Amino acid sequence: MIECVETKAAPAAIGPYSQAVKANGMVFASGQIPIDPATGAIKGENAAEQAEQVFKNVNAVLAAAGTDITKVVKATVFLKSMDDFASVNEVYAKAFSESPVLPARSAVAVKTLPKDVMVEVEVIALQ
Repeated sequence: MIECVETKAAPAAIGPYSQAVKANGMVFASGQIPIDPATGAIKGENAAEQAEQVFKNVNAVLAAAGTDITKVVKATVFLKSMDDFASVNEVYAKAFSESPVLPARSAVAVKTLPKDVMVEVEVIALQ
């Protein structure tokens, strides 16, 4: 069985996709960008500040799915520029500081992200 996860505590999908999907004890969360769900505005002037909002959104989606960041098994970080890798990595490390095992991860630079943001993160977690 596949179940859609939706929450107003994270930004609404800006396209034809779910915020997350639950299936077979796993949560597949769509990429989160630094949109403040209360205002709809991009939050953060630099990549690190944007990453802070991204992880707030990731946490909100995971909570709505009945899990949390400590159960993430795979993360993918999309960066507008690899020059931001170190600063985003600091935020990432803080976000996963309570995890008993750090998730597997990929970090890639891409040409453009939705709404021209600097950071997007998607995760796969256990329920």
